[in-house]
Amino acid sequence: MNRSNLYNQCCNYHGQRVRITCRGGRVYVGEITRVSRNTVWIRPDNEFGGYGLGFFGEGFGIGFGIALGAITGIVLASAFLW
Repeated sequence: MNRSNLYNQCCNYHGQRVRITCRGGRVYVGEITRVSRNTVWIRPDNEFGGYGLGFFGEGFGIGFGIALGAITGIVLASAFLW
């Protein structure tokens, strides 16, 4: 998937819980809080199996950034969890 398609997909999923798979095999689950041309920010959601970072806390900030170039796949989390 090219960067332009990932950017558009991230924009479409903004504010929704997603499952992001990166090149290294790491999987993140959480809510997309912000999208730029190079980075998607996700607020981890431990309830759905994400890698939460304690210092972000529930409802705090925009989460952490993942480079679009590192992402190999993104799907709505509800597709995997229901």
